[in-house]
Amino acid sequence: MVLSMQKSFERFYLKKMNNIELRTENEPDVSSTDETSLLVIIIDTNPTQKLLRDKASQLTTVVDSVIAFANSHLMQKAQNKLAIMACHSKTSQFVYPGPRKPVDVRQVDGQYEIFLQVEKTVKQNLSLLLASENSTIATESLLAGAIAMALCYIARIQRTKSAGIKLNSRILIVSGSGDSASQYMNYMNVFFTAQKQNVVLDVCTLDQHLSLLQQGCDITNGLYLKVPQVSALLQFLLWVFLPEPPIREKLVLPPPVKVDYRAACFCHRELIDIGYVCSVCLSIFCKFSPICTTCHTVFKIPGPLAVKSKKKKMKL
Repeated sequence: MVLSMQKSFERFYLKKMNNIELRTENEPDVSSTDETSLLVIIIDTNPTQKLLRDKASQLTTVVDSVIAFANSHLMQKAQNKLAIMACHSKTSQFVYPGPRKPVDVRQVDGQYEIFLQVEKTVKQNLSLLLASENSTIATESLLAGAIAMALCYIARIQRTKSAGIKLNSRILIVSGSGDSASQYMNYMNVFFTAQKQNVVLDVCTLDQHLSLLQQGCDITNGLYLKVPQVSALLQFLLWVFLPEPPIREKLVLPPPVKVDYRAACFCHRELIDIGYVCSVCLSIFCKFSPICTTCHTVFKIPGPLAVKSKKKKMKL
């Protein structure tokens, strides 16, 4: 009795297994792996920022929020790539992947090894960078140079990627510094280079409004956001900057603010509303100069406007 029931069950099981259609190796996978997202995060670590001068411990909050956001980006898809840079007053360098040998990590309390490696590598390289800074002179952050390094890194990854793989690249800047009009030309160069390379530039400012970086977001179709408080940084990063640019059109995001398209003069490096433009090299000046300091073109000094005399009507 038992043997007959067992044989009947085996026949029923084999019949069911034969009816199941197994996917062949030649059929395409539903989860496509031919698209990769590369995210480069630039953290402004300049100690002369106002929010760090007021409370230096806020840098720890910013770094922890950025690391959690970076791990969320890696969690979205196994093919996603990540790079993190630290922008300082004298240099900009990659803290992940770092220039040194990768840190050997083991699983701790069930944490994913890659997430732990990102955290330890970023904090170790960042502490070495901050320890090497001994100058107390207040200088501006080299954000334009950091963006240029990020674009070079993206171009290298684009050149060395496998054939048939589409690479979607974007750059996220997290900064609390003010506007730097002295880097105006450098900013414009990297903005239009990013536009040509189809790289989206996102900016998350922590303290002050950055009109020049806002222009870069508008040029590259990125997002610009001013966080009201540092303690809510992670929530805004996950809400606004974690989704890919094609997905953002379907989400309810903060409304865009009006773009400040003021240019910086070449003489004093200050943002101006009205100025003089050289007709040869397109340099901008806040005051009239008979000689262009960029291309040395000599202009004619405008004289007083001639006043036409009114003709007297003759009385008949």
